Amino acid sequence: MLSDACGSAEHVPALLDRFGDDPSGVWSELMDHLCPQLDQAFSASYAALPRLAELASGCAPDDRVWVLQAAGAIMACAHTGDDVFKVYADSIADLHRLTDQCLGEIRDRYVYLLQSLLSFEGVEVWDRCLEGLLTGEYEVACPSCGVNVFIVIGEGGCFSASDDYASRQVERVALLPVGTGELDGLGERLQERTRADGQMALAGGLPYLFGRAVCPDCRTHFSVADQLARNWMPM
Repeated sequence: MLSDACGSAEHVPALLDRFGDDPSGVWSELMDHLCPQLDQAFSASYAALPRLAELASGCAPDDRVWVLQAAGAIMACAHTGDDVFKVYADSIADLHRLTDQCLGEIRDRYVYLLQSLLSFEGVEVWDRCLEGLLTGEYEVACPSCGVNVFIVIGEGGCFSASDDYASRQVERVALLPVGTGELDGLGERLQERTRADGQMALAGGLPYLFGRAVCPDCRTHFSVADQLARNWMPM
């Protein structure tokens, strides 16, 4: 028997029907049942993927964003090698294709869609934490002394700080971005994609996200991306 966050999932088909009629209005309720806090999925969540793929293929672009985000949040809870990637391979492929298409058509909620695209590919960590480029802030632990370090990437600058930099005068240490043409792997792919889609602010933040920071307390240099991965990967 399928289950969701509330127990029995008998009500989920009707909830999905309502979601199809009003994606933005029902999105929060759907997530409360299938992916609460956007970090936990259930048997009914994965079983909903074919229906979500069907809804995404048949709705307008503005509504499709919400459907793809719902499916992406669910898939972000799966891990590489989980059976869900095999059992629902056809639906995941359809969702990936629709997300890839949608990224070139929309401007709002772009980062969330890009995370969804990565979730359908089984790319862990980055299917959740790219949105920090929107808020302009990450928080990691220094790998040497363990102090909490704020990593700021935004219009106000790109720096690290070990205290509340917004309300107090604290030391800000400039981040060390990857040099021009030196991004590789996922970082290079993300930069090429965001540039192609006209998301220049996001593209400009990626060299810092995949660059290095300096701990303001102990002066240890460390990879921002590596520390984010350590923070986000499940224990």
